[in-house]
Amino acid sequence: MRYLMMSKASATAPDEKLFAEMGAFIEELTAAGVLLATGGLAPEGIRLVSSGGELTITDGPFAETKEAVVGFALVEVRSKEEAVELGRRFRTIVGDGESVIQEVFGP
Repeated sequence: MRYLMMSKASATAPDEKLFAEMGAFIEELTAAGVLLATGGLAPEGIRLVSSGGELTITDGPFAETKEAVVGFALVEVRSKEEAVELGRRFRTIVGDGESVIQEVFGP
């Protein structure tokens, strides 16, 4: 099962300790073959909306900074519970904030 784990912006600025702990966590997931992809997201985006055959394209940013998704990890695990456990470990490292985990369907 694949899950997309997304993290929203936090008021806390990252420090060297956070970078070291996150680096070790990423190395662990990579070595275990669980981590498929990870990265940060730019606050700018492009919104495409189609309606009645018309396409509207708008440059971002769109959400308030505190609501924007700023990073992601795509993981392959055996169960939803395992994805939640990885999310719990991530939140323990980064501290206060919000993450969203969604199952990814398809091949």
